[in-house]
Formats: sequence, structure tokens, C-alpha cells
Amino acid sequence: MEPAEGSDKREERVALLVILLLASLSLSSSLLVFSYYCYLSNKVSKRFRPHKRVNYEDKECSSIANIQVATDKGLQEFAFKQLHSATGGFGKSNVIRHGGFGLVYRGVLQDGRKVAVKLMDRAGRQGEEEFDVELLSRLSSPYLLALVGYCSEINHKILVYEFMANGGLQEHLYPISGESVLVFVAIRYDVLVLGTDPSSSGLPGTLTGTGEVHSLLTLALGELGDQGNTQCIKASANCFWLLETRLRIALEAAKGLEYLHEHVSPPVIHGDFKSSNILLDKSFHAKVSDFGLAKLGSDKAGGNVSTRVYALTGHLTTKSDVYSYGVVLLELLTGRVPVDMKRPPGEGVLVSWALPQLTDRDKVIEIMDPALEGQYSTKEVIQVAVIAAMRVQPEADYRPLMADVVQSLVPLVKHVGEKLACLLSRLLTSAVM
Repeated sequence: MEPAEGSDKREERVALLVILLLASLSLSSSLLVFSYYCYLSNKVSKRFRPHKRVNYEDKECSSIANIQVATDKGLQEFAFKQLHSATGGFGKSNVIRHGGFGLVYRGVLQDGRKVAVKLMDRAGRQGEEEFDVELLSRLSSPYLLALVGYCSEINHKILVYEFMANGGLQEHLYPISGESVLVFVAIRYDVLVLGTDPSSSGLPGTLTGTGEVHSLLTLALGELGDQGNTQCIKASANCFWLLETRLRIALEAAKGLEYLHEHVSPPVIHGDFKSSNILLDKSFHAKVSDFGLAKLGSDKAGGNVSTRVYALTGHLTTKSDVYSYGVVLLELLTGRVPVDMKRPPGEGVLVSWALPQLTDRDKVIEIMDPALEGQYSTKEVIQVAVIAAMRVQPEADYRPLMADVVQSLVPLVKHVGEKLACLLSRLLTSAVM
């Protein structure tokens, strides 16, 4: 009997151990599942509220429309009512851009700041992809459009950007009136000619216009005469001003893409780089907008260059952005839109028409924008043409990096700027004499 009782006790102990083991495993599994759930919840929450926030209420207005949330990176979370009020109820009169992912409205916040309010399109997937505040908040460069804040209320996905007073490059290259307004831009007389500190000058800071150079010089010296070589020098300076402006915009846009490709890990592919996504501030300095997508999630992009590259290759890479940049550079050189089927046969597609001529010294001059009136150095123009030609190569492997573009354009922009300064100095000397 005793051996039987001992055997029963051992079996009971074994059974108890098995039960305890199974209970421990069950508890551990439950804790693991719960921990994973908490991790996922936290990650999803951070997608739309990426930083620790501190609520504060406007002392003058207790309405929810005037409550903002500030993040530790300077972003603000806006209430929909607040942005609705800032844009005049998202009125048509305040629409400043028709972006690929929604309309952009001019807005004025309660503190008087002007902003660009981007109401994301709820119909397409691209809007959802762009609304990655965590990514956008990490991208910071003088050559990228700055994100001020966002709104992520139910059914309302809105991004709030800094306001760019001179709109997009596209509307300056192809104005409705047909008259170029990029004739001269934001170059100060005191910096360009005298080399003095802008803050110490009594002259206006930014001088812009659409006609002759006299807007700058009249402010500096008084009304100029039209005798002698003054008119010829004015015409040359006017065209050099236009060329310098275009090259400087090209350089600043290149620096924006260079930052996305080579200063962010992992690299950010713009995916929709074009002239309308290069915005100009009150001094006509360029900043790249609509970045941070990295995916092609909709057919709404309409015929933009990156979409065509995607159709050919099956995927987007940083070299897709390089191709798109090459197209914009061709626009700046030729003054032509990327696709215009109203032109004579063979000239409808800018790249196809221009590429065979970009490496021929004589033919390059023939495709230059007539608005430049031939007032440029052939050597410099050919250098820019070669840069553009390398960026629009059909084979992606043959396209250089954006860092190479920046390295090539820096000395060119500097050289053209020095020539412009020399012309203006001659013009001022002629006026005084």
C-alpha cells in the first residue's frame, strides 16, 4: 500500500507543477500581448501628436477656437475652428494654391501672423501619407518650407506652413499676363554694390519689380538720365538680374533636395518636385514645399514628372527627384513648360526637345529663354545646360547626386552675381557723371 500511496503523491506533485507552469506561461503571454498593445497604441498616437504638449488658453478668449497646443519643437496644434476663422471660413478668395494633396489657403492667426493653411484632400491616400507630423517636424532646413503647426481633429487633417509672399516659381515663369515678373528681385543695393551691412543702410531692405532696373537705382540715387551708355548698361543689368535670380533659385532648390536626400536618415524622397512646389518669400529666396511623402499612393498627381518616372521604372528613388530637378532647370533656362502640345511637332515635350541640343554650343543658345535677350556668357549657359542634361538622363544610374548639383552651381551663381554687381556699379557711375 505504501508504494502506491507514494506513487499517487508524486503524480499529484507533477500535476501541480504542470498546472503552475501552464498558469505562468498563460500569465506571461497575457502580459506580452498587453505590452505589445500598449506599444502599438503609443506609436499610433505619436504619429499625429509627436511631441509632449503643454496646453495653454488665451487669456482674452476662452473659446475652444482660440486654444492652441505648443510642442517642444515649436509646432502648434490648432483647433479646426481656429483655422476656419483664420482663413475666412476657407473661402475661395483666400485660395492661394491648388496643391496635389489639397487646397492651400491664406490665413491670418489671432496674433497677426500670416500662414499658409493646407486642407488635406480626404478623397485620396496621399493626403493621409503626407500627414505624418512626426516626420515633417524632424525636417528642418532654410531651404524647406517651415511647418508651423497642424490640426488632426476627426475628418480634418490640416497642415499650417509659413507664408511665402511671392507664391510659386511656376506663376512667375508663366504668368497669366504673359509678362515675366522675374526680371529683377531682392538684391539690395548696399550689399550688392557697396558690400555694406544691410542693417546699417537707410535704404529699403527688399526691392522688387517687373520693369526696368530704375526701381532700385531711383531709390539709391534719384532719377537716372537716359543719355550715353546708361540705357545699354541698364538693359544688360536687367537681363543679368533675371539670370542671377533664376540660377540662385535653382541653387536654393537644389540645396533643399540635397538636405532631404543626404542629411536625413533614411533619405526622404520628395516624389512631386516641380516648379509650382518651389515657393518664393518676400525676398525671392526659394524654399521647397510638399516634401515628406516618399510614396506614390494616388493617381491624382496628374502628369507631374515624378509620376511619369514612376510609370517607367515602377518605383521612386532619390534619382527620380534628380530627374524632376533637371526638368525644372530646363524650365529656368528655356522659359518653357514641361509639356505643351500646342507647340510645333517635336517640341511638345521639353526634355525630348531640349536634351539633344544641350551639349551643342550653338544649339544651346537657340533654346535659351528669349526674355534673357542674349545678355549672358555662353560659357556659363553651357555649364548650366550640361548640369541639366545629366539630370534628365533616361538611365537613373547616370544621374549625379544633388550634392553634385549644389557643388556645380555655387561658383556659377557667385560669378554671375559678381558680373551683375559690376554692371550696376558702371550704371551708378554713369548716372553720377
